[in-house]
Amino acid sequence: MTKRSLIAITCALLPVIVTDVTFAKLAPSATVSSDAGKKLLSQYETEFTALRKAIESALPRIDAGLMSAYGRARDAANQAEAEASAAEKELGKIYGAKSLIDHAKKKWIAGAEKGIADANAAMKKATNDQERAAAKTSLAEWQKNKAEGEKALVERQAAYDSLVKAEPKLTAAAKRGKEAFTKAKAAEAAASKKLIDVTAKVISTTSLDSKLLKSTIMAEATPAGLAMYAEQGETQKALIDKLFANSTLMMQMLEAGGAKFGKYGKAIEILTAIEKVMSDSKNPTLQRLALATSLEHAKPIEQSNPIDAKNAPKFVDPVKRYLQYEKAFLAGELDPAFKNFTTWELRMVVCCDAPDEIAVWGREMLRSYRPDQVTTGDYGWRYVNSVRTDVPYGSQNVSKDQPSLQQYQNIALNGGVCGRRAFYGRFVLRAFGIPTWGVTQKAHAALSHWTPKGWVINLGAGFANSWWDKDEAPRSGLDFLLESQARAHGKDYLSVLRARWISRTLGEQQYNQRKSVEGGFWSQLANNQSVALASTSVALGPLGKELAEANEANQKLQSSRVEEKDQKITMGSDGSLIIPAVAHSKPSGGSAAMASHGGGMQLHITAGYKSTYEFQVPKSGKYALTAKVATLQDFHNLSVATNATPAASMPIPYTIGLWENTAPLEVSLNQGRNTISLSLEKDSKGITIKEFYLKPIP
Repeated sequence: MTKRSLIAITCALLPVIVTDVTFAKLAPSATVSSDAGKKLLSQYETEFTALRKAIESALPRIDAGLMSAYGRARDAANQAEAEASAAEKELGKIYGAKSLIDHAKKKWIAGAEKGIADANAAMKKATNDQERAAAKTSLAEWQKNKAEGEKALVERQAAYDSLVKAEPKLTAAAKRGKEAFTKAKAAEAAASKKLIDVTAKVISTTSLDSKLLKSTIMAEATPAGLAMYAEQGETQKALIDKLFANSTLMMQMLEAGGAKFGKYGKAIEILTAIEKVMSDSKNPTLQRLALATSLEHAKPIEQSNPIDAKNAPKFVDPVKRYLQYEKAFLAGELDPAFKNFTTWELRMVVCCDAPDEIAVWGREMLRSYRPDQVTTGDYGWRYVNSVRTDVPYGSQNVSKDQPSLQQYQNIALNGGVCGRRAFYGRFVLRAFGIPTWGVTQKAHAALSHWTPKGWVINLGAGFANSWWDKDEAPRSGLDFLLESQARAHGKDYLSVLRARWISRTLGEQQYNQRKSVEGGFWSQLANNQSVALASTSVALGPLGKELAEANEANQKLQSSRVEEKDQKITMGSDGSLIIPAVAHSKPSGGSAAMASHGGGMQLHITAGYKSTYEFQVPKSGKYALTAKVATLQDFHNLSVATNATPAASMPIPYTIGLWENTAPLEVSLNQGRNTISLSLEKDSKGITIKEFYLKPIP
C-alpha cells in the first residue's frame, strides 16, 4: 500500500474529513478595499464557517476495514492502469512512426520537389545572369533539402518496419494490459461501492443540498472574491443575494460545472443581462444556452480579431454571443442535436474565441462550399471533415495570411499543420453548435467532440494520449472522457457532484489524474462514483489518428444522385440561359454533385476535372459567360472553350467560401446546338459551382 493511501485511510477514520484550509489560502491575491467590503467579507466568512460546520457534523464515520480494502484495490488499479497505459503507448508508437513517414513523403520531399520544379522554371525564364544565379542557388538548396528528406525517409521507414514486426506482440501486450486493468478497476469499483453505500445518505439524497449548494459556491468563489464583487455597489450585492436566494439556479450552475474561475458574481450579472434580451425565456434550450454562456464567460474570453480590425473588441461579448446562437438555433442553422445538449455541453460550444460574425461566416461558408459535410450522417466527421478535404496541408503559405481576414479564414486559405488544422476543426464544429474540447498530445494538437455515440478524437491519438492544460486546472484526456460518460447517466451523476461539493466545502485536495494527485477522501469517492457510472460506456476509438500529419486533399468525392429536373436548362425572354453545373456530360477527374442548402444541386470539382455541357441557343452571336462559384483558396482557373470559340482562361475569384459570380468571359455561340468544354487546371484547388449564365451581348 502506498504512503498516500495510508494517509487517506488515516484521515478517513475521522468523523469529520477535512484539512485545515484557512480563508487566507482560499482568497485571491487581491482583497476588499472599502469598509463595506470588509463588512461583507466578515459576513461571508461567518456564513461559510457555519455551513461547513453543519455539513461536517452530518457526515458519516468511515470504517477502517472498508478503507483499508479500498486502499489496496485502488493501488492495484493504479498499477494496472500504469502498465496498460505503457503497453498502449508502445503500440501507439507505430502510428507515430507512420505519421513521420507521411510527413517526409507528403511535406518534406514533396515540398522539395515543388521547389526544384519552381527553381528549374525560374532558370528557364531567367533573362540575365543575376536571375540565373538566384535560380541556381535556389535549385541547389532544394536539391539538398530533398536529399535530406530522402535520407530521413529511409531512416523513418526502417524504424516503422521494425515496429511493425513487433506489432502482434505489442497488440497482445496491450490487450492483456487492458484486460488486467478492467479486472482491477472492477475490484476497485466493488470496494468503492461499499464506501458509497456507507455515504449514500449524503451523496444519494437531497438531505444536504440546501447547505451544500451555497457552501460550494462560497468555497469556489471564496468569501473574499464574493466581497470584492459585492462591494462594487448595491446592484452587484443584490445579484449575489439573488443567487443565494435561488436554490434552483445554484443547482443548475453547479450541475454544469460552476462559474469559470469561481466568478459567480460576474456569471449572474451576465445571466441577468441575457435574460433581458431572450426572445423566449421559457424555451428550455435557450435557458440552458443562456446559463452556459454566463458560466463560461464569467472570465472574459479574448477575441481573435483580424490584424486590420484595430478597433475590434478585445473580449467576446457574452450577450452578443448568446444572441448569435439564439438566432442561429431558431433559424434552424445549427446541428439538430443542439436542442438537447446539456448546459455543461453547451459551455463547450459558446467558448469559441472567434468573433460572432466569423461563426456566422463559418456556417454560411460550409453550407455553400461543401453542404455534403453539413448533412453527412457520419457524426465522427460531420463539419470537421473539411479539415482533411479543404484546409491545405503544409506551413509554406502561412506567411501569406491576410491581415484583413480572421484567423480561421486565413487557415482555410493558406492551410497549416498540426495546431492550425486542429484550431480550424474546433472552430467549425462550434460554429454549428457541436461541443468541442481542446486536445494536446506529445508534439501535436488535435481535437475531441461530441457524437451521439460518445466523445471522439479527430486528427490525433486517443484520450489516453491527450490532455489540456489551458484552463482552470490541467486535465487528462481520460479524466475528461470519464466525466462525459458519467454525465450521460443524468440525475445519477448528482451523487458524483455531491461528493465533489463536500470535498470542496471541506477544502480537500482535489483529485487530478493529469497531475497524479489522488485527492482527499470525498474527492476520490467522487471519481470512483464516476467510474462506476461510466463502467457500461464504450469508449470510441480516435478518428484519423493516422491522418494527424497527412495531406488529405485527394480524398475521393462522394456524389449524390442527380434527377432530370436538376439538370434542366432554362431560357429567359432575352435569350439568356441558366445552365445548372450538374447538367454536365462525360465528366472526368474529381467531381461530386451535392444538394444545395438553398435548394437544387451544385457541383464540387477538383484539379483535373473535365466535362462538356450541351445546349441549344435561339440565334448566333456573342454571349457573356459567368459562373456562380464558391472557393476557399485563391488562384483558380477554368479553361473554357465552345464549339465556336477557342479555349480561354476564366479566372475564378477567391470568395472566402461564399457564393459569388465570376467576371464575364466573352464567347461565341452558333444558332442551335452548342457545347461548352471545361477543364480545371492542374494547380487549382477545389471549386464549387452552382450554375453558369449565358447572356447575349447586344
